[in-house]
Amino acid sequence: MSNRSVHLLGRVFLTGNIETKTGLRIGDSQSNLTIGGVDLPVIRNRQNNQPYIPGSSLKGKLRSLSEKYCQAPLNFTIHRGKQPTGQGKVEIHIAQSQEDYDHSRYGWISKVFGTTGDAGDFIKHPNRLIVRDVMLDPKSQDELYKLKTDLPYTEVKWEAAIDRVTSAATPRQIERVPAGAVFGPMELVFNFYQPTDTVLFAHLLTALKLLEDDYLGGHGSRGSGKIAFNALKVFLRKGADYHEVKDEQRFYLPKGLTLAELTAKDKKKDLLQWVVDEFSQKEG
Repeated sequence: MSNRSVHLLGRVFLTGNIETKTGLRIGDSQSNLTIGGVDLPVIRNRQNNQPYIPGSSLKGKLRSLSEKYCQAPLNFTIHRGKQPTGQGKVEIHIAQSQEDYDHSRYGWISKVFGTTGDAGDFIKHPNRLIVRDVMLDPKSQDELYKLKTDLPYTEVKWEAAIDRVTSAATPRQIERVPAGAVFGPMELVFNFYQPTDTVLFAHLLTALKLLEDDYLGGHGSRGSGKIAFNALKVFLRKGADYHEVKDEQRFYLPKGLTLAELTAKDKKKDLLQWVVDEFSQKEG
Protein backbone atom coordinates (compact mmCIF):
# COMPACT_ATOMS: atom_id res chain seq x y z
CA MET A 1 0.00 0.00 0.00
CA SER A 2 1.30 3.46 -0.84
CA ASN A 3 1.74 6.31 1.63
CA ARG A 4 -1.46 8.07 0.55
CA SER A 5 -3.51 9.37 3.47
CA VAL A 6 -6.50 7.41 4.73
CA HIS A 7 -9.47 9.17 6.32
CA LEU A 8 -11.50 7.13 8.81
CA LEU A 9 -15.03 8.54 8.76
CA GLY A 10 -16.05 6.33 11.64
CA ARG A 11 -17.13 2.82 12.54
CA VAL A 12 -20.39 0.88 12.49
CA PHE A 13 -20.78 -1.74 15.23
CA LEU A 14 -22.99 -4.79 14.79
CA THR A 15 -23.53 -6.60 18.09
CA GLY A 16 -25.64 -9.56 19.11
CA ASN A 17 -25.62 -13.21 20.09
CA ILE A 18 -24.80 -16.44 18.29
CA GLU A 19 -27.13 -19.28 19.26
CA THR A 20 -26.18 -22.87 18.49
CA LYS A 21 -29.06 -24.73 16.84
CA THR A 22 -27.05 -27.96 16.64
CA GLY A 23 -23.85 -28.95 18.44
CA LEU A 24 -20.96 -26.60 17.61
CA ARG A 25 -17.46 -27.88 17.05
CA ILE A 26 -14.53 -25.51 16.48
CA GLY A 27 -11.43 -27.62 16.94
CA ASP A 28 -8.29 -26.96 18.91
CA SER A 29 -4.76 -27.91 17.91
CA GLN A 30 -4.09 -31.65 17.96
CA SER A 31 -0.98 -30.89 20.03
CA ASN A 32 -3.31 -30.20 22.98
CA LEU A 33 -4.54 -33.79 23.18
CA THR A 34 -4.24 -35.43 26.60
CA ILE A 35 -4.06 -39.09 27.58
CA GLY A 36 -7.58 -40.37 28.07
CA GLY A 37 -9.06 -37.23 26.46
CA VAL A 38 -11.37 -36.96 23.45
CA ASP A 39 -9.92 -37.53 19.99
CA LEU A 40 -11.04 -34.16 18.62
CA PRO A 41 -11.28 -31.44 21.32
CA VAL A 42 -12.83 -27.99 20.94
CA ILE A 43 -10.90 -24.77 21.39
CA ARG A 44 -11.15 -23.30 24.89
CA ASN A 45 -10.27 -20.10 26.68
CA ARG A 46 -7.14 -20.96 28.66
CA GLN A 47 -8.17 -18.67 31.54
CA ASN A 48 -11.53 -20.28 32.38
CA ASN A 49 -11.56 -23.50 30.29
CA GLN A 50 -14.74 -22.39 28.52
CA PRO A 51 -15.27 -22.92 24.78
CA TYR A 52 -15.44 -19.81 22.60
CA ILE A 53 -15.78 -18.81 18.95
CA PRO A 54 -12.51 -17.35 17.59
CA GLY A 55 -12.96 -14.22 15.50
CA SER A 56 -10.71 -15.82 12.88
CA SER A 57 -13.11 -18.77 12.51
CA LEU A 58 -16.14 -16.51 12.12
CA LYS A 59 -14.43 -14.12 9.71
CA GLY A 60 -12.88 -16.94 7.70
CA LYS A 61 -16.22 -18.67 7.22
CA LEU A 62 -17.90 -15.42 6.17
CA ARG A 63 -15.13 -14.87 3.62
CA SER A 64 -15.25 -18.44 2.30
CA LEU A 65 -19.02 -18.36 1.77
CA SER A 66 -18.78 -14.95 0.10
CA GLU A 67 -16.13 -16.24 -2.32
CA LYS A 68 -18.35 -19.18 -3.30
CA TYR A 69 -21.43 -17.00 -3.61
CA CYS A 70 -19.65 -14.53 -5.90
CA GLN A 71 -17.65 -17.18 -7.81
CA ALA A 72 -14.41 -15.41 -6.90
CA PRO A 73 -11.24 -17.08 -8.25
CA LEU A 74 -9.26 -18.77 -5.47
CA ASN A 75 -5.81 -17.46 -6.32
CA PHE A 76 -3.90 -17.35 -3.02
CA THR A 77 -2.78 -20.34 -0.94
CA ILE A 78 -2.87 -19.92 2.85
CA HIS A 79 -2.27 -23.60 3.70
CA ARG A 80 -0.39 -26.03 1.45
CA GLY A 81 -1.99 -29.11 3.00
CA LYS A 82 -0.33 -32.49 3.36
CA GLN A 83 2.58 -33.05 1.04
CA PRO A 84 3.05 -34.38 -1.56
CA THR A 85 -0.69 -34.91 -2.18
CA GLY A 86 -1.84 -31.43 -1.16
CA GLN A 87 -4.75 -32.93 0.79
CA GLY A 88 -6.35 -30.23 2.92
CA LYS A 89 -5.00 -27.37 0.81
CA VAL A 90 -6.74 -24.06 1.55
CA GLU A 91 -7.02 -21.24 -0.99
CA ILE A 92 -8.77 -17.89 -0.83
CA HIS A 93 -9.40 -14.98 -3.17
CA ILE A 94 -7.06 -11.99 -2.93
CA ALA A 95 -7.21 -9.04 -5.31
CA GLN A 96 -3.98 -9.12 -7.30
CA SER A 97 -4.74 -6.36 -9.79
CA GLN A 98 -6.85 -3.24 -10.22
CA GLU A 99 -9.27 -5.33 -12.26
CA ASP A 100 -9.70 -7.79 -9.37
CA TYR A 101 -10.12 -4.98 -6.83
CA ASP A 102 -12.83 -3.21 -8.85
CA HIS A 103 -14.57 -6.31 -10.19
CA SER A 104 -18.34 -5.81 -10.15
CA ARG A 105 -19.10 -9.27 -8.77
CA TYR A 106 -16.33 -10.11 -6.30
CA GLY A 107 -14.14 -7.00 -5.90
CA TRP A 108 -15.83 -6.19 -2.59
CA ILE A 109 -14.39 -9.29 -0.90
CA SER A 110 -10.85 -7.88 -0.69
CA LYS A 111 -12.21 -4.49 0.37
CA VAL A 112 -14.18 -5.96 3.27
CA PHE A 113 -12.04 -8.89 4.43
CA GLY A 114 -8.57 -7.64 3.45
CA THR A 115 -5.62 -8.42 1.20
CA THR A 116 -2.01 -9.44 1.72
CA GLY A 117 0.48 -6.95 3.12
CA ASP A 118 2.43 -6.79 -0.13
CA ALA A 119 -0.55 -5.87 -2.32
CA GLY A 120 -0.01 -3.18 -4.95
CA ASP A 121 -0.83 0.51 -5.00
CA PHE A 122 -4.32 -0.23 -6.30
CA ILE A 123 -5.34 -0.97 -2.67
CA LYS A 124 -6.82 2.34 -1.54
CA HIS A 125 -7.90 1.50 2.02
CA PRO A 126 -7.20 -1.10 4.75
CA ASN A 127 -9.73 -3.90 5.17
CA ARG A 128 -13.01 -2.76 6.63
CA LEU A 129 -14.05 -5.66 8.85
CA ILE A 130 -12.85 -6.48 12.38
CA VAL A 131 -14.31 -9.60 14.03
CA ARG A 132 -13.86 -10.12 17.79
CA ASP A 133 -13.63 -13.44 19.59
CA VAL A 134 -17.06 -14.41 20.97
CA MET A 135 -17.18 -15.79 24.50
CA LEU A 136 -19.81 -18.04 26.05
CA ASP A 137 -22.77 -16.04 27.34
CA PRO A 138 -22.92 -15.95 31.18
CA LYS A 139 -26.40 -17.49 31.23
CA SER A 140 -25.22 -20.37 29.05
CA GLN A 141 -22.21 -20.81 31.32
CA ASP A 142 -24.54 -21.45 34.25
CA GLU A 143 -26.94 -23.66 32.30
CA LEU A 144 -24.19 -25.88 30.88
CA TYR A 145 -22.54 -26.15 34.28
CA LYS A 146 -25.81 -27.31 35.87
CA LEU A 147 -26.39 -29.85 33.09
CA LYS A 148 -23.25 -31.73 34.13
CA THR A 149 -22.26 -32.44 30.53
CA ASP A 150 -19.68 -35.09 29.51
CA LEU A 151 -16.88 -32.53 29.82
CA PRO A 152 -16.98 -29.00 31.29
CA TYR A 153 -19.49 -27.07 29.14
CA THR A 154 -19.38 -29.61 26.27
CA GLU A 155 -20.75 -32.95 25.13
CA VAL A 156 -18.98 -35.93 23.56
CA LYS A 157 -20.41 -37.30 20.32
CA TRP A 158 -19.27 -40.73 19.16
CA GLU A 159 -18.66 -41.24 15.47
CA ALA A 160 -17.15 -44.04 13.42
CA ALA A 161 -14.66 -43.56 10.59
CA ILE A 162 -15.31 -46.27 7.98
CA ASP A 163 -12.49 -47.71 5.88
CA ARG A 164 -13.88 -47.63 2.34
CA VAL A 165 -11.90 -50.75 1.34
CA THR A 166 -12.22 -53.08 4.34
CA SER A 167 -15.41 -51.57 5.84
CA ALA A 168 -13.66 -51.60 9.23
CA ALA A 169 -15.04 -49.04 11.67
CA THR A 170 -12.76 -46.93 13.85
CA PRO A 171 -14.75 -45.18 16.62
CA ARG A 172 -13.71 -41.70 17.69
CA GLN A 173 -14.92 -39.09 20.15
CA ILE A 174 -15.97 -35.66 18.88
CA GLU A 175 -16.30 -32.83 21.40
CA ARG A 176 -19.04 -30.25 20.75
CA VAL A 177 -20.79 -27.37 22.51
CA PRO A 178 -24.40 -28.57 22.97
CA ALA A 179 -27.29 -27.20 20.94
CA GLY A 180 -29.00 -24.25 22.62
CA ALA A 181 -25.82 -22.66 23.96
CA VAL A 182 -25.44 -18.93 23.33
CA PHE A 183 -22.22 -17.05 22.64
CA GLY A 184 -22.20 -13.31 23.15
CA PRO A 185 -21.89 -10.51 22.93
CA MET A 186 -20.65 -10.82 19.36
CA GLU A 187 -19.06 -7.67 17.98
CA LEU A 188 -18.39 -6.96 14.30
CA VAL A 189 -16.68 -3.62 13.65
CA PHE A 190 -16.93 -2.12 10.17
CA ASN A 191 -14.57 0.75 9.30
CA PHE A 192 -16.01 3.42 7.00
CA TYR A 193 -13.64 5.38 4.77
CA GLN A 194 -16.26 6.88 2.47
CA PRO A 195 -20.09 7.13 2.57
CA THR A 196 -20.38 4.70 -0.35
CA ASP A 197 -18.94 1.97 1.91
CA THR A 198 -22.58 1.26 2.80
CA VAL A 199 -22.60 -0.93 -0.32
CA LEU A 200 -19.82 -3.01 1.25
CA PHE A 201 -21.65 -3.13 4.58
CA ALA A 202 -24.71 -4.49 2.76
CA HIS A 203 -22.52 -7.31 1.40
CA LEU A 204 -21.55 -8.18 4.99
CA LEU A 205 -25.23 -8.58 5.89
CA THR A 206 -25.58 -10.96 2.93
CA ALA A 207 -22.57 -12.97 4.16
CA LEU A 208 -24.22 -13.35 7.58
CA LYS A 209 -27.36 -14.71 5.91
CA LEU A 210 -25.25 -17.18 3.94
CA LEU A 211 -23.70 -18.39 7.19
CA GLU A 212 -27.06 -18.93 8.91
CA ASP A 213 -28.03 -21.27 6.08
CA ASP A 214 -24.67 -23.07 6.19
CA TYR A 215 -22.65 -24.03 9.27
CA LEU A 216 -19.87 -22.73 11.50
CA GLY A 217 -16.91 -24.85 12.57
CA GLY A 218 -16.34 -28.47 11.58
CA HIS A 219 -18.45 -31.52 10.74
CA GLY A 220 -21.24 -29.39 9.28
CA SER A 221 -22.17 -31.97 6.67
CA ARG A 222 -22.82 -34.40 9.53
CA GLY A 223 -25.11 -32.13 11.50
CA SER A 224 -22.88 -29.83 13.53
CA GLY A 225 -22.57 -26.06 13.38
CA LYS A 226 -26.01 -24.68 12.55
CA ILE A 227 -26.28 -21.26 14.20
CA ALA A 228 -28.58 -18.23 14.37
CA PHE A 229 -27.78 -14.55 14.94
CA ASN A 230 -30.09 -12.98 17.53
CA ALA A 231 -30.46 -9.81 19.61
CA LEU A 232 -28.77 -7.79 16.85
CA LYS A 233 -28.22 -4.07 17.35
CA VAL A 234 -26.36 -1.49 15.29
CA PHE A 235 -24.70 1.73 16.34
CA LEU A 236 -21.93 3.93 15.00
CA ARG A 237 -19.20 6.29 16.12
CA LYS A 238 -18.09 9.06 13.82
CA GLY A 239 -14.54 10.35 13.76
CA ALA A 240 -15.30 13.33 15.98
CA ASP A 241 -16.77 11.07 18.66
CA TYR A 242 -13.30 9.81 19.52
CA HIS A 243 -12.08 13.20 20.78
CA GLU A 244 -15.36 14.57 22.12
CA VAL A 245 -17.50 13.34 25.00
CA LYS A 246 -20.45 11.87 23.12
CA ASP A 247 -22.70 8.87 23.44
CA GLU A 248 -22.64 6.55 20.46
CA GLN A 249 -25.37 7.25 17.92
CA ARG A 250 -27.63 4.25 17.71
CA PHE A 251 -29.81 3.06 14.92
CA TYR A 252 -33.30 2.92 16.34
CA LEU A 253 -34.04 -0.65 17.41
CA PRO A 254 -36.70 -0.98 20.10
CA LYS A 255 -35.31 -4.43 20.85
CA GLY A 256 -32.62 -6.71 19.51
CA LEU A 257 -33.60 -8.25 16.18
CA THR A 258 -32.99 -11.57 14.50
CA LEU A 259 -30.93 -11.47 11.31
CA ALA A 260 -34.06 -12.10 9.25
CA GLU A 261 -35.76 -9.10 10.87
CA LEU A 262 -32.72 -6.84 10.46
CA THR A 263 -32.27 -7.72 6.79
CA ALA A 264 -35.95 -7.53 5.86
CA LYS A 265 -36.32 -5.26 2.84
CA ASP A 266 -37.65 -2.11 4.52
CA LYS A 267 -35.55 -2.45 7.69
CA LYS A 268 -32.35 -3.03 5.72
CA LYS A 269 -33.12 -0.08 3.45
CA ASP A 270 -33.71 2.20 6.45
CA LEU A 271 -30.51 1.00 8.12
CA LEU A 272 -28.30 1.60 5.09
CA GLN A 273 -29.85 5.02 4.45
CA TRP A 274 -29.26 6.01 8.08
CA VAL A 275 -25.59 5.05 7.77
CA VAL A 276 -25.21 7.04 4.52
CA ASP A 277 -26.86 10.09 6.08
CA GLU A 278 -24.69 9.97 9.20
CA PHE A 279 -21.40 9.67 7.33
CA SER A 280 -22.40 12.21 4.68
CA GLN A 281 -22.81 14.93 7.32
CA LYS A 282 -19.75 17.12 7.76
CA GLU A 283 -18.22 17.00 11.21
CA GLY A 284 -18.45 20.27 13.09
